[in-house]
Amino acid sequence: MIKIAVAEDNTFLAEAIREKISFFSDLKLKFIGFNGEDLLRQLQIEPLIDVILMDIEMPKLNGIETTYRVKQKFPHIKIIMLTVFDDEESIFKAIQAGADGYLLKDENAGQLHAGILEILNGGAPMSPSIALKALRLLRQPVEKRSDSVPPKVFGLTKREIDVLEQLSKGLINREIGINLSISTGTVRKHIENIYHKLQVHNKIEAISLAQKERIIG
Repeated sequence: MIKIAVAEDNTFLAEAIREKISFFSDLKLKFIGFNGEDLLRQLQIEPLIDVILMDIEMPKLNGIETTYRVKQKFPHIKIIMLTVFDDEESIFKAIQAGADGYLLKDENAGQLHAGILEILNGGAPMSPSIALKALRLLRQPVEKRSDSVPPKVFGLTKREIDVLEQLSKGLINREIGINLSISTGTVRKHIENIYHKLQVHNKIEAISLAQKERIIG
């Protein structure tokens, strides 16, 4: 029996993952942590977990930092990032933190099951679009990759600033996704984060503040 833990702050998505796991008799969901701190607390009580399915964007402690802490304390546990974020910055940070695999949340139950089996057999499961971007990262010189560290402007990441630049040009989410090689869902999540960090309520306010503060041109 493969023991699974899930880190996911969205209760609807957590239940969807639970349902996918329930299809397979060789998988056993032990617990769900609704943020990074909750997951770490439950791991202290029940550390004999084989695989963690880890969200990235969570309150209190995000998935990247949680992955790093899990790997420091429980190196035997395999971690698959299960997220909507398919941008290179998130992939790079997850790999740096110690993630063993990277799957998108729209993978079906069979693909998720196959990824879990692969990771326990020494593989590194990745959604096809993620694998292509990971290869692109590996092809980049080390000095270029170091430039990907995001600037701290109101806490905005480099990719969020890229999205802001695209918004200022009047582009819709689908067009932004195409231009930045990310999914429309990832674009929406970046915009939500931008609004929260800038303390604004719509695109006009976000663009106006970003231009005033010279975050974008």
